[in-house]
Amino acid sequence: TGPDRKEVPLNRGTQALVVGSGRGAPGDSSSMGGRPSSPLDKQQRQHLRGQVDTLMRNFLPCYRGQLAASILRQISRELGPQEPAGSQLLRSKKLPRVREHRGPLTQLRGHPPQWQPIFCVLRGDGRLEWFSHKEEYENGGHPLGSTALTGYTLLTSQREYLRLLDALCPDSLGDHTQEEPDSLLEVPVSFPLFLQHPFRRHLCFSAATREAQHAWRLALQGGIRLRGTVLQRSQAPAARAFLDAVRLYRQHQGHFGDDDVTLGSDAEVLTAVLMREQLPALRAQTLPGLRGSGRVRAWAWTELLDAVHAAVLAGASAGLCAFQPEKDELLASLEKTIRPDVDQLLRQRARVAGRLQTDIRGPLESCLRREVDPQLPRVVQTLLRTVEASLEAVRTLLAQGMDRLSRRLRQSPSGTRLRREVYSFGEMPWDLALMQTCYHEAERSHGRLGQLAAPFGFLGMQSLVFGAQDLAQQLTADAVATFLQLADQCLTTALNCDQAAQRLERVRGRVLKKFESDSGLAQRRFIRGWGLCIFLPFVLSQLEPSCKKELPEFEGDVLAMGSQALTTEGIYEDVIRGCLLQRIDQELKKTLGANDVSCTLDGCLEVPWEQEGAAPTLNLVSSFLAGGQAFTDFLCLPEKSSANILAASPLSCSCFRSGFHRDSPVFLVQLAEGLSHPMETISSHSVWSFQPTSRQ
Repeated sequence: TGPDRKEVPLNRGTQALVVGSGRGAPGDSSSMGGRPSSPLDKQQRQHLRGQVDTLMRNFLPCYRGQLAASILRQISRELGPQEPAGSQLLRSKKLPRVREHRGPLTQLRGHPPQWQPIFCVLRGDGRLEWFSHKEEYENGGHPLGSTALTGYTLLTSQREYLRLLDALCPDSLGDHTQEEPDSLLEVPVSFPLFLQHPFRRHLCFSAATREAQHAWRLALQGGIRLRGTVLQRSQAPAARAFLDAVRLYRQHQGHFGDDDVTLGSDAEVLTAVLMREQLPALRAQTLPGLRGSGRVRAWAWTELLDAVHAAVLAGASAGLCAFQPEKDELLASLEKTIRPDVDQLLRQRARVAGRLQTDIRGPLESCLRREVDPQLPRVVQTLLRTVEASLEAVRTLLAQGMDRLSRRLRQSPSGTRLRREVYSFGEMPWDLALMQTCYHEAERSHGRLGQLAAPFGFLGMQSLVFGAQDLAQQLTADAVATFLQLADQCLTTALNCDQAAQRLERVRGRVLKKFESDSGLAQRRFIRGWGLCIFLPFVLSQLEPSCKKELPEFEGDVLAMGSQALTTEGIYEDVIRGCLLQRIDQELKKTLGANDVSCTLDGCLEVPWEQEGAAPTLNLVSSFLAGGQAFTDFLCLPEKSSANILAASPLSCSCFRSGFHRDSPVFLVQLAEGLSHPMETISSHSVWSFQPTSRQ
């Protein structure tokens, strides 16, 4: 096998060969030197394929069951009572997107590693590409390298990055003086951009100026977030089913507690799950065999991980693609079989849930009083501060933007500056620099909340922060769409500039009132959803030894229903979820003084990012279609709509709408003529069941 090879168990009961580190041939554009001469051989790749196959065999049964449960949940929501306090703002139909960003950078690459000029491009799907020069990009040439931003962390401090790199090989601390003269990253970097990933090779870039570094930081952070939350923002029932299946699969493996493993596409999530399972053994057996010292060994380790990650990702993608036809058929058949019997299924589930609740009430109440109740007030208050500060920053931003429009209308009613101001206002939700204040507020409680949640096994703080930031962006987009629509309705050719500005100010007041209503509703949903993420897995783990043994006696009743949408384990979790939500709601009433917080069946099934009627999500990196994606682009206006009336106005107020048809769809909630009622948003229809009528 050669002197540099070691027998390394990549999983219990199996063994595979891992190659030792060497100063081999130069790597690709992202190599930093010290890489393994051959990270994975044929035998190792075959071993990893076997591991992926095992994962898929164990995961897909969970997934099939959760697909059925998700369809039942969807149908029960359609038929059940609607929430009394619905959204007041119109739903924006501008799809969340990564803003493309490009420009020159330098990258540490090659062998020996050197800082070399490149031209970097951040694509709209959250992929980062780098070219040898700008002309190569403009001529459509192939990039030197590329990576999806899923799971990366951006650091702009060289000292902080070096500490992180040293922690990868803690046994080599103090060895840096023995490294070669061209040691990694020894030369200070003025404006660095370090992209670190737990399972992939690191990327080291540097900008020429602080301004360029700031612009790239905003762009990369936006790409990391939107690439990461693509499943959480999807309205497809299959996406919810997938996330629930991942949680159940990991619970069956003995892992209770939420973390950031569900960030990314479906294939990326399964890859992260398997990498976390393999990492301890891989780390323990491989690090001693890596040659070099200090940061050279750390980089060799990240490149080995990158090779393993790539092999696992390819296998997971192939497995999910192979399952796609079966999934599509299953979703269609589940809709046909569950809908006719939904009332009977829900009644039977309620009967089983009542019996289960009686049996586990004692241990459950004891666990809640002993473990949850002492910490719940602080967790709820910290969650509230997190989302409240972010949404207050959004309100301030909206008010300032609407005030600028009123002032501009008085100053320059027919000029291009007004059009530019309107367009900028419409782009506010996607303007990274403007939204940065709102996003930063969502990060302020990161440390404090992490300390409160860690004892319950919750390690998903990045996901939580991303959820708060997504919420801020969505509400900003909804408020902007509402303002533009109401402004378009109230401005006519008969108004002079002052009158038009006064009407805009009244619209401003209406929009802010609607925003306050929706933000209050969003805060409650956020707190309830993330409260469940923090406490539910912990409570399930605490009750596992005593209460799970009671479940088999209910199996007969559940199996008699003859539907895969109902399982004893699912009903058991719903009972615990409902009791937890009652506790959270009681604390919310104390904290918010809210009288309309209730634990309905629909509420018991909430998850953090799920918002009723939320805008459809453009999903570029997952096998899930975005909700309502089959009905795309924007609706054409009738000839006599207010937009055409305004087009002839000397105030040029048609810019309140026209600027957005060029960029991305802004669906109109109510046309000036031709419709006497608001048009339904398509996002409430799942992609597998939406059937547009001829009128639609």
